[in-house]
Amino acid sequence: MRYLHTMLRVRNLDAALDFYCDKLGLQEVRRRVDDKNRYTLAFLAAAEDVPAAQAALKAGRRDAPCVELTYNWDTEDYGEARYFGHLAYEVDDIYAQCDRLMQGGVTINRPPRDGMMAFVRSPDRHSIELLQKNGPLPPKEPWTSMPNTGKW
Repeated sequence: MRYLHTMLRVRNLDAALDFYCDKLGLQEVRRRVDDKNRYTLAFLAAAEDVPAAQAALKAGRRDAPCVELTYNWDTEDYGEARYFGHLAYEVDDIYAQCDRLMQGGVTINRPPRDGMMAFVRSPDRHSIELLQKNGPLPPKEPWTSMPNTGKW
């Protein structure tokens, strides 16, 4: 058994791609548009996983590891979807990543006060956990004093 992908339903594909690709740094590696069933699937991979996803596609295998954004063209209310939990990504510099996200208008729900872990939410309210690669960074302001905001 091997991990293939996680599917997340999104209400607005453009807003979701802006968050996941432009702000979080994932890359779209495949897209499937189904006119008959009225949905679009966008498969995204983290930069370090793009070569593996592309190699799998070329070999005719299912792309992995990816996040599949599912956009159903007809309106549907998915609610908060808190039962899902979260996606987790390892980052090279958690402070720099959180700063880039804040500059892009993303709220840091659980700041990286410990230099190790932070949580943000996508436009569709999916929780995203960011974990510092190779152990925690030394505590640093403004993160150390920043309170939690909202849910994650």
